[in-house]
Amino acid sequence: MDISTTTDVPPPTPQPTVAQQKRASRGATRPGDRIFLGLSRGSGILLLVIMAAIAVFLTYRASLAISKDHGNFLTTFEWNTNLTPPVFGIAVLAFGTVVSSVIAMAIAVPIAIGIALFLTHYAPRKLSGPIAYVIDLLAAVPSIVYGLWGALILVPHMQGLYGWLNDYLGWTGIFSWEGGAPRAMLTVGILLAIMILPIITNVSREVFRQVPRMHEEAALALGATRWEVVRMAVLPFGRSGVISASMLGLGRALGETMAVATVLSPSYDIQASLLNPGGGTFAQNIASKFGEATEQGRDALIASGLVLFVITLLVNGAARAIIARRKEYSGANA
Repeated sequence: MDISTTTDVPPPTPQPTVAQQKRASRGATRPGDRIFLGLSRGSGILLLVIMAAIAVFLTYRASLAISKDHGNFLTTFEWNTNLTPPVFGIAVLAFGTVVSSVIAMAIAVPIAIGIALFLTHYAPRKLSGPIAYVIDLLAAVPSIVYGLWGALILVPHMQGLYGWLNDYLGWTGIFSWEGGAPRAMLTVGILLAIMILPIITNVSREVFRQVPRMHEEAALALGATRWEVVRMAVLPFGRSGVISASMLGLGRALGETMAVATVLSPSYDIQASLLNPGGGTFAQNIASKFGEATEQGRDALIASGLVLFVITLLVNGAARAIIARRKEYSGANA
């Protein structure tokens, strides 16, 4: 007896029409998708337009001021816009901005990474929660509060540190101290480090939490210690995130205004020592002189703001380039 067996063959999948293919190639096919695509694209374009408008405004007003400047805008150590003709330059301001930010980053970044690693891989949950909450609160403290704390508490207590640095490292010239109130670049750098520490810590902590658990378990299975797990699995994975967090902190340090103006004793000269009063920053100079400046003086301050704007763009561009070069550690391929 012949027994015939039949095999069920699934029906062929219908091919999309030409119109459906064109709609799919445009990305959004539903009304909600099209609306969201338009809003997101418009937001990106609007941001670029705003940035371009800011750049055009700063460039125009800066050109008016620089055209009347009888000093070299980049190298002059003087800022006197009320003279006839006016003489002003950004040499001291650029030096002070860079030095104070470098000091802040050198202090804040290692401490922030250490705190983030402690909260994510060493501290018990009952301890890490309250510490993370306090750090979040520190990130929300206004700048003027930090400035008042720095002027009333930090500055008086810096004399002991200044004296110790002068006794043991004064021979270098960088840490020589002539006495007086410690309202110098080192104090400003320490205050800025305290201000940017919560930002770097919070972002780094969230990045370290995203490390795949399998990576850590694989390292432990191979006999790695806890520090070796951190060094081989956690830090390479979170490197780009730490760089991004550091750039966020650097951006705040470069543009900090009221805290620096409250603590620093500015002068238009460059001190070789970090312990002697002198110097200034772009943001501090703008905040302290804008209220009493004439129209020519405001244009000069806007010109200095343009330089700070360019420095910020260069810093962010450098950070993006570093992250792009190390995209294999970004976690996208984990």
